Amino acid sequence: MSVTPPSSVSDDPIGIAVIGAGYWGPNLVRNFQASRTFRLRWLCDLDVDRARRVLGDYSTVQVSADLDEVLADPEVRAVAIATPAGTHLPVAMAALRAGKHVLVEKPLAATYEEGRLLVEEADRRGLTLMCDHTYCYTPAVLRIRELLHSGELGDLHFLDSVRINLGLVQRDIDVVWDLAPHDLSILDFVLPPGVNPVAVAAHGADGIGAGRACVAYLTLQLNTGAIAHIHVNWLSPVKIRTAIFGGSKRTLVWDDLNPSQRLAIYDRGVDVSSPELGDEQRHDILVSYRSGDMVAPALVEREALRTMVDEYARAITTGAPALTDGRSGLRVLEILQAASLSLAEGGTMIKLDEGHMA
Repeated sequence: MSVTPPSSVSDDPIGIAVIGAGYWGPNLVRNFQASRTFRLRWLCDLDVDRARRVLGDYSTVQVSADLDEVLADPEVRAVAIATPAGTHLPVAMAALRAGKHVLVEKPLAATYEEGRLLVEEADRRGLTLMCDHTYCYTPAVLRIRELLHSGELGDLHFLDSVRINLGLVQRDIDVVWDLAPHDLSILDFVLPPGVNPVAVAAHGADGIGAGRACVAYLTLQLNTGAIAHIHVNWLSPVKIRTAIFGGSKRTLVWDDLNPSQRLAIYDRGVDVSSPELGDEQRHDILVSYRSGDMVAPALVEREALRTMVDEYARAITTGAPALTDGRSGLRVLEILQAASLSLAEGGTMIKLDEGHMA
């Protein structure tokens, strides 16, 4: 599946402001400046000197530490928020109430309830609310989504995802909230319509006395009976970014750290038949193994953020929901909160609200 730039009824670019010039803000600035569909008008940050350094000495983009000043500009139709998660609710809510379309860095908000308020406000005003789940816009994940939605892999039986490295131990969140949003957003993005998680259990450990889980394992049950397992870890001496999608027809292996072969599709697996032998209570299980070819699909490399920016423009100009809209961000938040509850309860399986997942 490819995401193409929007065809707007107007040739005028969309005026946009980036809010936050810290870690992620400069990446947004670079991609919005490179887009023909947007015109970056403001960079807003409490540290105006930092914002000026991001823009460079010769930029015509305006700088401000005052969010109200930025939102008062009628030329600004949209904002992109790259501030700490705890500020997402007030900043995004102010932008929506000012009539601006909103893109929010993951996670959508600090809690499910805060995220719900943003989704409802955007719906009420007819505005685009999109979550920057950047990994979903990588060529590899877009292809995985295509393969699962088309049925080429068959029904999903399992997902096994590993995201581990020797990482920075965060002071305000545990490893689940730091790393798992990537995997949960990918899962939400690639699952075919009608397939969704219904329960989650989480186990974690704090072997270094950091006061929060530094290693964690999440197990999600899907409504089809399939299972998804996610391993996140700050303490691994090696960096691994792999995921295995086991389907009834084929199995796909994604190795994000292997640029020469990010995806491999194996026509290998187990076929089971159970012919009835007359006894209604007893079936012989006939297992056969197939060993077919491995195919490595060619991927056209493109920066995920560039594709995400194109998708934001498409959602604004057409009024259609973005592929990672506010509701997708809300579903990720629900799983994160349920996982936190499960961690606190020693790994209890927590059911998800099916109404929330719709």
